[in-house]
Amino acid sequence: MQYGLGFTTFWGLIGVMVYFANFYVVPNCFDGAANADESGIDCGGGCVRICAASVAPPRLVWAESFEVAPGQYNAVAYLDNSNQIAGAPVINYTFSFFDGETLVGERAGTMALPPNSVYPIFEGRVFIAEGQAITNTELRLEPVDLWLPASLQRGQFRSGDINFSDVNDKPKLAVEMQNTSLTPAANVEVVATVFTEDGIPITSSQTIIEFAAPRTSQDIVFTWPNPIAKTVRSCVIPTDVVMAIDLSGSMNNDGGTPPQPVTDTLNAAGKFASSLKSKDQIALVTFASNAQLVASLSQDNQMVASTITQLTIDPIEETGFTNTLDALEVVSEEFDSPRQNPDARKVLVLLTDGLPTTAGDADIIASTEAQALLLDESGIEIYAIGLGEGVDRQFVQRLASSESNAYFAPSSVDLESIYQEITTALCESGATKIEVIAKTEALFTPLQ
Repeated sequence: MQYGLGFTTFWGLIGVMVYFANFYVVPNCFDGAANADESGIDCGGGCVRICAASVAPPRLVWAESFEVAPGQYNAVAYLDNSNQIAGAPVINYTFSFFDGETLVGERAGTMALPPNSVYPIFEGRVFIAEGQAITNTELRLEPVDLWLPASLQRGQFRSGDINFSDVNDKPKLAVEMQNTSLTPAANVEVVATVFTEDGIPITSSQTIIEFAAPRTSQDIVFTWPNPIAKTVRSCVIPTDVVMAIDLSGSMNNDGGTPPQPVTDTLNAAGKFASSLKSKDQIALVTFASNAQLVASLSQDNQMVASTITQLTIDPIEETGFTNTLDALEVVSEEFDSPRQNPDARKVLVLLTDGLPTTAGDADIIASTEAQALLLDESGIEIYAIGLGEGVDRQFVQRLASSESNAYFAPSSVDLESIYQEITTALCESGATKIEVIAKTEALFTPLQ
């Protein structure tokens, strides 16, 4: 028994030594098995890799496509990673573009998603076939294969001064970007998105910082190929406003001392003029049998406001006409003048109490509506106010650039609130609605 036990023990030890020397593999984080202190297969515990079961999946905040030229779009989505330390070095995504329920295109790509962040995905120059439009954009994410601990230098880049220019031609958004860290950065993707006051995205653009030295600032520029003045309501963009006010004889019809409704009309219009921002310009056109430019475009808003309140109706106009067509032609000339600021949106605010009339044009209504359409197509946004119970609502709506730009005041006391609504529509106040995000690289812990 002793000899047998010794013999067995000896060869058993030899076998164990041979096994450990040639076949045994020390448990690690790459062996495809949960054979150590891992929480799952090759993840958790002492492994760098984070188990997907313990990670909140990224959440799509929104996905939209913005038309920047006929048939050309920029597609943008915001992804929210709520995990405090877990990031994804690679996420595969696919944009799907629909015209109604019809799929008209797709675009796939990859990105890194840092932890505790909302990051944009930008795909530019998305083209679709003629006659189609992107009405709905969807983003599909593939399951993330690898989650790793990561840190994000959230404060590395900070945006400073933001200025729009050439908004009526080929808009540019100039932004001062500051690299606040002690480390340089190269090939940094920066996405700028413009939102409405309600937080709805309306346009977006992308640019690249090729190199940013430590603790330096540089100006970067975002561009759009087509005007955005009608869609961007941020107060960052100034406004050139031409006010056109009906001074025909019917504006005295309510009588009284001072006469109404013209007195209330001019007081409300004067308050509107004085409420414009310091960078805005304003001009004044009046019309009755003929139209005239009373004040050309300038930043002297208070002077124009004072001029408005001192206007009177010429007694000869008590039996005159309402030449709205002539007013629109004068407005067009003023917006074509050198006084118009190319960096400003162009807006006409017109008030009338009736249909156009003239001694010469038998079809003055159709001619006026056609001229209003030409102004709108040239980039001038028209707000039309119809005064009085009997005003022709369809005519006022056809003058305005959109149905929401048509206002109706049953009496002159309603005008002040209407002008206030237009002021708000021109320039959304409050916190800035332009968001600039520099997609800095996250520092992922390497797999070991």
